[in-house]
Amino acid sequence: MLNQPQLKDIEELQRVCEAEDQIQLKLNWEMLRSRDENEKNDFLYYENGMLVAFVGLYGFGNKVELCGMVRPDFRRRGIFTNLFNEALQGIRQQNYKEILLNAPSNSKSAKEFLKRISCEYSISEYQMKWSEMDLVVEESVTIRPTLPEDLEAEIQLDVRCFGFEEMSASEYNTRITRDRTQKRYMIETEGNTVGKIRVSHMDEEAWIYGFAIFPECQGKGIGRKALMKIIMKEHQVGYPIFLEVEAKNAHALGLYESCGFKSFHTQDYYIFIG
Repeated sequence: MLNQPQLKDIEELQRVCEAEDQIQLKLNWEMLRSRDENEKNDFLYYENGMLVAFVGLYGFGNKVELCGMVRPDFRRRGIFTNLFNEALQGIRQQNYKEILLNAPSNSKSAKEFLKRISCEYSISEYQMKWSEMDLVVEESVTIRPTLPEDLEAEIQLDVRCFGFEEMSASEYNTRITRDRTQKRYMIETEGNTVGKIRVSHMDEEAWIYGFAIFPECQGKGIGRKALMKIIMKEHQVGYPIFLEVEAKNAHALGLYESCGFKSFHTQDYYIFIG
């Protein structure tokens, strides 16, 4: 578990790297601030009391994402490579089946590093921000806070919509229940649970995650109506609203665009083969 001085050091290192490289790093701060004390997910390298490199692991079911950074004036010294290899050892101890390396699409230093290791391009993920537009909210779809008895439905939605294995989905959703920065909702229509959605509040922003509708209920406009309700809820209290969507999911991308979201940044993911 990271302590407050370490979190501040990571935040400062992120600021320096983003300013130097003109990029946006995806460090999943909601996860950094709520780490499990029994898991080793963060790897830090200090010199003379200053944090100069960081690698973070972010588990999502049977997959783990890896993202890191190194202070510009400490690059090309093998520091990041050593930290990366240390993180790989940590991943192997946690039995993940797939390792995804996350890099901002316009990061030259990240792409140079990726050329030196065994990996292949997988997907791109768009980060999107909502632009104000007229909202039409329909009552045929309802959103309610998640209850303990909804856990099985949450697990099955991850299995059927995101390709999780059932055990991994169970562990992942159990962990999410401990994250106080996120609000979890179930989506219902005609008295039946058909989907779920999460909203994370951080730095005066609202981020939408884990939006899923059971496959047999898709294509009926339920997702769009549910999304509109969440947008209305967050907009009414003044939050700027963001989300992330994989580029390969053209239907989802079109859905979000039709609801007023516009892309502003792209993250690329590579499958580690080594």
